[in-house]
Amino acid sequence: MKRLTLMLACTAIASAFISTPTLAQTTGQPAETGRANAPDQKPSFENQTRAPQPATLPKISTEVFADDLPHLWAMEFLPDGRMLVTAKQGAMHIISKEGDAGPAIAGVPEVAFGGQGGLLDVALAPDHATSGMIFFSFSEPREDGNGTSVASAKLVVDDNGGGKLEDVSVIFRQTPSYDGRSHFGSRLTFGPNNELYVTVGERSDRQPRVQAQELGSGLGKVFRIDASGKALPDNPFVNTDGAQPEIWSLGHRNMQSAALDAQGRLWTVEHGPRGGDELNRPEAGKNYGWPEVTYGVEYNGNAVGSGITEKAETEQPVYYWDPVIGPSGMAFYDGDAIPEWKNAFLVGGLVSQGVVVLHMNDDKVAYEERVPLNARIRDVKVGPDGAVYAVTEQRGGGKSTIVKLTKA
Repeated sequence: MKRLTLMLACTAIASAFISTPTLAQTTGQPAETGRANAPDQKPSFENQTRAPQPATLPKISTEVFADDLPHLWAMEFLPDGRMLVTAKQGAMHIISKEGDAGPAIAGVPEVAFGGQGGLLDVALAPDHATSGMIFFSFSEPREDGNGTSVASAKLVVDDNGGGKLEDVSVIFRQTPSYDGRSHFGSRLTFGPNNELYVTVGERSDRQPRVQAQELGSGLGKVFRIDASGKALPDNPFVNTDGAQPEIWSLGHRNMQSAALDAQGRLWTVEHGPRGGDELNRPEAGKNYGWPEVTYGVEYNGNAVGSGITEKAETEQPVYYWDPVIGPSGMAFYDGDAIPEWKNAFLVGGLVSQGVVVLHMNDDKVAYEERVPLNARIRDVKVGPDGAVYAVTEQRGGGKSTIVKLTKA
């Protein structure tokens, strides 16, 4: 492995973090000290935003595990310790335990590559060790536009570090389609009973985004389906006339982060507007407000809708960021290699350019910690060795790197 030289060129704060993790920070001071985009908006409860940093911070060492990779979007650890990664342009690769990328895996369907679209998340089936099945999401080209779709396939590996997908089947399509290049989501997370949660976006533009509030539309939703793509019978809207039965929760903007906690409950982080990224624990049938209720403002500085942050019919976020972190990729840390992070959520920051560590207490954020990496972080996973692995990307394309984080 190669020592991460880019860390040595970070800001003074980042350098201090590496060398003196506790003395470089002020106990109780928030990790975020930047000016808010909506300074007049106030949190609804303590620590809903700008939570303090922990009293002690671990010293984190970083190494480049793999570099010179195509523009990656997601990664998943295979049972043998290798990684399966998705490249946004439409390819999958297996990364060896030594950090070498194998040839492109055959059989990946065509993707609508461009803007935020492409090959997106990948998840192993709960029985992958015996079945070889995987599930992946992608922006699918369609006659009436495009949309986020989910496919299943059997991953058949070969002796050359590559392989192929067999029995590829699109099991679920977000509808309606829309001819756009933004806010596809998406993350795939299997629950404790083999249910598959699918997070998507509301396609960004003002005309489609209002459909995040409509049960007849699949924009701006969390879906809950089985491995064949069907709605589960105990979903909240299966008996609601005109509703899409796969919907689990509504009123979301653009969810690119999802993970289960130790109790098997789903948590998500979604891209908000300018100053409105939010952490939620989506529950059955609940409405999370977008675009009628939100923190933050439009990108032009105007209020979103009527500018309200609370409404009796909608849920408050567990936590929000202003300014934003640009969330993408999320993991629940249940390893032992970095004990200070036990039971914390790790969130990749595209804008904050590092890993955001959320220490939880009674389903609220007690402390927020930042690990600066001086790079946009697209995905975060906990390895079988307890180390944390982060995928970097360059805005607009370019090469990706996989960085390994361990306790120094």
